[in-house]
Amino acid sequence: MRALLGGATLLVFLFMYLPIVVIVVFSFSQGRVLSLPIQGWTLDWYQQALADERLRTALGNSVQVAVVATAIATLLGTLASLALQRNQIYGKSLFRAAVVMPILLPGIITGVAMLSFFAALNIPLGLWTVIIGHATFGFPVVFNTVAARIAQLPKSLEEAAADLGAAPWEAFWRVLFPNLRSALIAGTLLAFTLSFDEIIVTIFLTGQDNTLPMEIWARLRFGMTPEINATVCLILLVSVGLVLLSQRLSRDPDIS
Repeated sequence: MRALLGGATLLVFLFMYLPIVVIVVFSFSQGRVLSLPIQGWTLDWYQQALADERLRTALGNSVQVAVVATAIATLLGTLASLALQRNQIYGKSLFRAAVVMPILLPGIITGVAMLSFFAALNIPLGLWTVIIGHATFGFPVVFNTVAARIAQLPKSLEEAAADLGAAPWEAFWRVLFPNLRSALIAGTLLAFTLSFDEIIVTIFLTGQDNTLPMEIWARLRFGMTPEINATVCLILLVSVGLVLLSQRLSRDPDIS
């Protein structure tokens, strides 16, 4: 039985990660065609990807969208978590469920719903509509991360600060914020990563300016190329790094 479970686990891991390994390997291959055996090793495809004007423009758009969407999500998620965890609100469970709903819904539902919303208001599609769409699923990510950390902090910390004459904003900045710092950074990094890689919602909300995932998707219609492999590997490297850092920070208690 143990051997059967081990074999099944191995098959699952191969199914999940073997395509990634193939992309990484062929991103260093000298040949333009994906074939075995490997004809040789080179970094030329990475140089060509970095020199591609359209890819650089799309990268700039992705960074711009992710930064602004993450900033909006971080601000709203932090305020919502503070309001929910530190106040007696009627229907708190319903509110929490409504907050996390955007991250649970399939991206196609969010995309179609927001597209209908913008169309009803005659709002032209562009990077700002993409930013709003990305902020909707970044918001619950930050909310969940910060709310979980606030739940670990005794309210007596803020009450003690108030007894010593601190104003509410001083109690937050000097007492609560230092204990929330790692959770805030973790939620922000994860929201940024999700926004940077998002494509489903972006398909419905983008205008004439492509983000990097959209540019890659458009090129894939004409076949897989080594430049795309190299670009995907660079995205993978950044995304994995941000997620690992986010996970490390979210596990750090940082409570004093």
